[in-house]
Amino acid sequence: MNDSTDSNFSCYNPSIVEYRYFGVTWGIIVSVVGTVGNVLTVLAYLLDKKLQTRFNLLIVNLTLADLLYCTFLQPFSIDAYLHLYWRSGATFCRVFGMLLFVSNSVSILNLCLIAVSRYILITNNKLFDRIFSRLGTALILLATWVVGFASFAPLWPVFVLVPKVCTCSFHRIKGRPYTTILMAFYFVIGLSCIGVFYFLIHRKVKSAAKALDQYKLSIKPKTKEQVVDINSTTPGSYHDMDSGVDTAASSEIISEQVLSSKSNISSQSTDHGRSVTLSQPKDTGSDFKKVTRMCFVVFIFFVVSYIPFLLLNIFDAKSRAPQMLHMMAANLTWLNSCINPILYAAMNRQFRDAYRRVLTLTMSKITRS
Repeated sequence: MNDSTDSNFSCYNPSIVEYRYFGVTWGIIVSVVGTVGNVLTVLAYLLDKKLQTRFNLLIVNLTLADLLYCTFLQPFSIDAYLHLYWRSGATFCRVFGMLLFVSNSVSILNLCLIAVSRYILITNNKLFDRIFSRLGTALILLATWVVGFASFAPLWPVFVLVPKVCTCSFHRIKGRPYTTILMAFYFVIGLSCIGVFYFLIHRKVKSAAKALDQYKLSIKPKTKEQVVDINSTTPGSYHDMDSGVDTAASSEIISEQVLSSKSNISSQSTDHGRSVTLSQPKDTGSDFKKVTRMCFVVFIFFVVSYIPFLLLNIFDAKSRAPQMLHMMAANLTWLNSCINPILYAAMNRQFRDAYRRVLTLTMSKITRS
């Protein structure tokens, strides 16, 4: 009986005895970098008022999902790799498996919310204000965790150690067909929807930029110019969304408002006998695109980190591939829990500056003590 119990929690295989040291090293890097980076992101949001926007709440929720994995779950994966044996017992194996998939599901739901919210922002900012109010955003983010736990709670009895990846997950056979439905919903439908919304955003921005460029070329300034701020001639503004650009109305994504304002501006020009030039909010279009590009890159890294693992599980249903190959694909998925803070720092000036201030404040307190 003891031998049977031991075998249920062993992932030993002669082919991975050497590889496990790479897995342990990579796991430690992911855990340390992910913990520091994600904690830094949360502190930056709490201490920097410029970052405290509704959109960045989505970023923080994504960060919490990453923290759950790289800080609280990753050390147990490292231990299992080091000993090629799950030493934390059957009950915690189930807890680990459920939290692992809850973390992944919340990440996917957040990535979807980010894409959807940005699309709504550029198509109907009044609708965005109704849906993503402060209370609405908080309830939506809470719902991501409720949905995550509700989705995977039914699998509680079938979470076991999967030897080929040396990680606790759901039993491949006993969980069907429910596990197949869940994986299709999150990883196929969910990620596909995100890609579709980013495509729609790209097309909208591109067409709006072209329309605005044509409109600017149609305006011929005379000796006296009346400067009209686009924010004062269009209803509403895209506020409280981008990091540090909360009051900005991205001039490159509001072609409908620009074109609808054209008649108003023209009538003002006729009444006053002078031509009108359209003044754009400085860098707002560029800032919007930069933040959207950052979010898209985060999504791409998530997809890239999971594609090998998903494809291997689909095409190797009979587990004929070497165990090391399965472990390598699983190890790549760890990347998504630690890479986001690096992307924020590299692609967003507001986050980069906030990180620097948090680190400076931390170092000064350490020096004083």
